[in-house]
Amino acid sequence: MKITPALAQALAEKPRATRTSESTPQVPTDVVDLAQQSVTADGRVRVIITGQDGLFKASDLKQYGARVTGNLGLINGVAANIAPADLERLVQSGPKNLNVFLDSKRSVPIIPELVEDPTDRPAQPKSDTAIPAYGVDKLWDRGYTGKGVGIAVIDTGVYPHQDFAGRIVAFHDTINHRAEPYDDQGHGTHVAGDAAGDGTASQGRFKGSAPEASIIGVKVLDENGSGWDSDIIAGVQWVVENKETYNIRVINMSLGGTIADTWKEDPLSVAVNEATKAGIVNCIAAGNEGPGKQTIGTPANAPRVISVGALDDHNTVSQADDTVARFSSRGPTSIDGLQKPDVMSPGVRITAANAPGSALDRWPGIPHVGEHYITISGTSMATPILAGVVADLIQANPALTPSQVKVILKGTADKLSNIDRDTQGAGLMDPPQALERALEAKKPS
Repeated sequence: MKITPALAQALAEKPRATRTSESTPQVPTDVVDLAQQSVTADGRVRVIITGQDGLFKASDLKQYGARVTGNLGLINGVAANIAPADLERLVQSGPKNLNVFLDSKRSVPIIPELVEDPTDRPAQPKSDTAIPAYGVDKLWDRGYTGKGVGIAVIDTGVYPHQDFAGRIVAFHDTINHRAEPYDDQGHGTHVAGDAAGDGTASQGRFKGSAPEASIIGVKVLDENGSGWDSDIIAGVQWVVENKETYNIRVINMSLGGTIADTWKEDPLSVAVNEATKAGIVNCIAAGNEGPGKQTIGTPANAPRVISVGALDDHNTVSQADDTVARFSSRGPTSIDGLQKPDVMSPGVRITAANAPGSALDRWPGIPHVGEHYITISGTSMATPILAGVVADLIQANPALTPSQVKVILKGTADKLSNIDRDTQGAGLMDPPQALERALEAKKPS
């Protein structure tokens, strides 16, 4: 039986975020807060239980009072609620081949996305800046617009915006279990627009990087932009199960949280790694906790995914003044010390689709560009811009594997001068060069 540091804190009578000895790892205060949040209204603890080797029977957990609430076969586990006393009994005498994790709450990084320098610069659409600056339009000129490639937006939902007409091919809701597309928070709609909006409501002005890609909305976060690990993993699992039906080749996850465990065991990291093994390119936001070191979140710490940092283009087409956005999370990853982020993409002052009536639509101070668009910043925006480029590359060469896509993007990235690798990763994405590499990989050797 293995329990994680965060769960150990939750079981402690008086959790503390301090080092008690050289052999006891320090657990950040926000992890302790997450532990305190992982309690149901009736006082039971929300946990995720996984098998270390082979399958295990969820029915075996009943003798310990665990109520299984969801099957998480993708990570060889289940979600469950369990009374604290039963949890201690499970930890002390349960099967030795189990890992027990807190079912932690994650969220979209609202701050500083919405308040970063709110008045110092006018809102600029990425179609006026990022698209020509980084050559995405050159991919379109050659006919590569992501057409037919499915991008799963695992987020707060997707509103049926004009810019997505006829291209929301599926919708799955782990929160309220509704069948029709909607977005009560608004973040997922903006993210979908960054990746795949076609600019219909703006006469083509506000386009995403793959304006003809198929959109698969997967709602795993509530109207406050928060959701449990188990719901997020269930969303990833649904995508893997349905990847052939909707030709899902790309996952975008502009969400995350504090790293509490090694990526080898962390349920979110394991889930996205498994999705990558299944042939889906996972683009994950690095996080908005910069500029300090070791601020990358989970699941961006998973080694197989493409973790994306945010670039500030300073509202110019010229790349000469480009810098890494102050808020963009830096590596290396905590606990494992992996080199992250992997690559940079524009993420400051991005204009994309608005979900009318949503929390973001009503949020004071968010710049609206007409009725149909809002402008916000964050690695949440940088990630889908890159995800759309990935869809374009896959349209150009459908045989590309996730590892090939990652190698191509990192191998063609343009390094910013005088910026260390823990800040910028391999550098800024270069879509035209990436396309050439993708097409070269298509040629017989």
